[in-house]
Amino acid sequence: GNIGGATVIEIHSGGINNKLSNGTGNLGETGSAFNTVHAKATSAQYADLAEKYTADKTYPTGTVVVFGGDEEVTACDFDDDHRVAGVISDKPSYLMNADLKSEHVATVALVGRVPVKVIGPEISKGDILVTGADGHARVNNNASAGRVLGKSLENFSGRTGTVEAVIGVR
Repeated sequence: GNIGGATVIEIHSGGINNKLSNGTGNLGETGSAFNTVHAKATSAQYADLAEKYTADKTYPTGTVVVFGGDEEVTACDFDDDHRVAGVISDKPSYLMNADLKSEHVATVALVGRVPVKVIGPEISKGDILVTGADGHARVNNNASAGRVLGKSLENFSGRTGTVEAVIGVR
């Protein structure tokens, strides 16, 4: 294709080449998407798989959410809640249910690496994270099945803050 006389995408028997700089070329668009892509491998810049859910309000990145409330998800507010859903993601590498429309849509990381709001006082790398108060995670290294949010990738000291964590690691 051409834009202003410049070749933007070049298609030939050897493949499709993006003639622009990295990250500025797209195949298809919202109203004109491809149906099926057959490929050997893919890679992504970001590190989580997320899904959109209806929420009772808009939550900031890193908020821990559970299934419940007036919509599908709401911020957690109890220790070790078995209703744990995931963490609000900012830039998922793969987004499911992308066309969901609602007054408040929550993009919830289900698996992968994301920032998570936490309550201290101490968190160590590898500690198991569960739900806590006010949309935060906390440590419980004896958490039972179905209550684990993930594991911390960082050490943390303090009352509240954010750590990078792997979600879905049981």
